[in-house]
Amino acid sequence: MSRQVSDSNLSTRTARGELKPRSKPYWRLIDHGRHMSGAGETIGFEDFLKIDIRVGTVVRAEPYPEARRPAYKVWVDFGAELGVKKTSAQATAHYALDDLIGRQVAAVVNFPPKQIGKFMSEILILGFPDGDGEVVVIGPERPVPNGGRLF
Repeated sequence: MSRQVSDSNLSTRTARGELKPRSKPYWRLIDHGRHMSGAGETIGFEDFLKIDIRVGTVVRAEPYPEARRPAYKVWVDFGAELGVKKTSAQATAHYALDDLIGRQVAAVVNFPPKQIGKFMSEILILGFPDGDGEVVVIGPERPVPNGGRLF
């Protein structure tokens, strides 16, 4: 499931054992194609509270072959208050579809819906880039109730 960086740091091995050249800098934000350079703008606590980050469980995942970059269609259950919401996630490097089902993930749930190709995304699953810029999905280290808000 995880990739290992080779000693030369020029290539990696995928979960399937295939050698893949390193293609993306680690600071690349996968979903929006922007680059990070250092810390972001300073915000107040009130600004932070505007971002509604919740935990949910992936209940469905499908291939998304129409996407420009490799991605999955993912449905996440956020419990009774929010229900099931869908998104596309560029998390194909480290996760097979079966690896995502049942996994708890953190997601921003109060962005406006965004059309991604022919698919309407309602949430943004959060992750960090690995050394190659590939998504490593974040979630709680222990099971927690779906719908819980990050604080």
